[in-house]
Amino acid sequence: MATPLLTLITFLPALAGLGLAPLKAERVAIVRWAALGVSVVVLLLAAALWVGFDPKGDVIQFRERHVWVQSPYLVPTITYTLGVDGISLAMVALTAFLMPLAIRASWKQPSGFLIALLFLETGMLGAFVALDLFLFYVFWEGMLIPMYLLIGIWGGPRRIYASVKFILYTIVGSVLMLAAILYTATQGRTFDVIALQAKLPDLTPGVISANAQSWLFLAFAVSFAIKVPLFPFHTWLPDAHVEAPTAGSVILAGVLLKMGTYGFLRYAIPFFPQAAQTWTSLIVALSTVGILYGSLMAMAQSDIKKLVAYSSVAHLGFCMLGIFSGTLQGAQGGVLQMVNHGLSTGALFLLVGVIYEKTHRRGIDDFGGMARVMPIYAVLFMVVTLSSIGLPGLNGFVGEFLVLFGSFPNHPTATALATLGVVLGAVYMLKLYRDVFFGPVTRPEREKVGDVGTSDLGYLLPIVALIILLGILPNLVLSKTQRSVGSVVERLNHPVDPPKKVSLERVR
Repeated sequence: MATPLLTLITFLPALAGLGLAPLKAERVAIVRWAALGVSVVVLLLAAALWVGFDPKGDVIQFRERHVWVQSPYLVPTITYTLGVDGISLAMVALTAFLMPLAIRASWKQPSGFLIALLFLETGMLGAFVALDLFLFYVFWEGMLIPMYLLIGIWGGPRRIYASVKFILYTIVGSVLMLAAILYTATQGRTFDVIALQAKLPDLTPGVISANAQSWLFLAFAVSFAIKVPLFPFHTWLPDAHVEAPTAGSVILAGVLLKMGTYGFLRYAIPFFPQAAQTWTSLIVALSTVGILYGSLMAMAQSDIKKLVAYSSVAHLGFCMLGIFSGTLQGAQGGVLQMVNHGLSTGALFLLVGVIYEKTHRRGIDDFGGMARVMPIYAVLFMVVTLSSIGLPGLNGFVGEFLVLFGSFPNHPTATALATLGVVLGAVYMLKLYRDVFFGPVTRPEREKVGDVGTSDLGYLLPIVALIILLGILPNLVLSKTQRSVGSVVERLNHPVDPPKKVSLERVR
């Protein structure tokens, strides 16, 4: 019997969390090392998954399937079905990579905080590998609880407001998606994602009318747009980022926002390609507005963390523009940017956390001349800043280039405006760096701030190294995702073609 690798990767953090939960508060050292150890094991298993994934093999690999809920009164049957394609593989690897860094950056947090991170990891990984709609929804809802607790219990002064706003926004979207899931599964007579991707286009307009398909697409799309967040569903994000603890911000930006873009790639477009094609112009327009709006709002911020939060709105706009570009290059760029944003913005939040831990300040005006006081920190911040603005040689460049190159043939105006967003991104990030690190030390008390230590470098250097590596070798990701992304683009461009042309039925 084959090793259930996806099950191990998904549930190991939650099992560890259950085992650690009964320990008393004073045993926090055990919880810290156990949580870190488990997250590293998950990372190693994800590395094995990455190495074992054959980009020339079946689209869906490492498949596991077991009947979960079966009854003559329940049609369709609910199954425990897991599997990965190139897109979900990239998201699993990103999640597994960021979690040990987030845990190490939270070394002074209490046991409950670390246990919540473990449960959150299971929820995120499960959502990426689930191939049953009901199972996906369970993971989708399950990951909201630990994030709500991380913000609401261990967040900043306005944590209650931010956590309630976060949960209300996401639950509204989840309710819409649940209704769409139930209707879709009833009409398709299955919760199996791959089977639905093959069936649903054939059911329109015979079983599911074009009007119904449009409403179903919108129900999924609104839920995913809130999570992205796509303008104008973004207003929960700055509050959540600012009030969340450092690890919460890292995981929120690095992984949770990608649930939205992943949802469009896995469900909304393949299930309802005709509706997706109909709504593409609006989504491209909203993505472009999000790029410009997020950039302009970032320029206006005086809080470093809030600036980075608004930059996420702009960066995710690029991801959405690429996904709906209608070209393989643009969509590949969008998926690569999902990974790149997780690394660069995750690193920015880690770096902001370092200086906040030392000074308990994060206002841009609270600093100045820090390059002289913290030279190593300044170098690391510069690398991540240049990554965020897409400097050639770092990870952000290839993704942005592919998005713009792939979007221009079908959406030239949106691409031109998005290019302006690239310029604005360079403006606000370089201005931030200038104000914080150059010039004289504006506050005498900052002279006593020490540079980053070995413990900080332990979680900063790996992410900076990967930023450089993917800048040099972006094909490490692109080669894995090409077939899966190509199938989504093919479905979007040719929604009424037989599903076999999308080659999503072949499963291992």
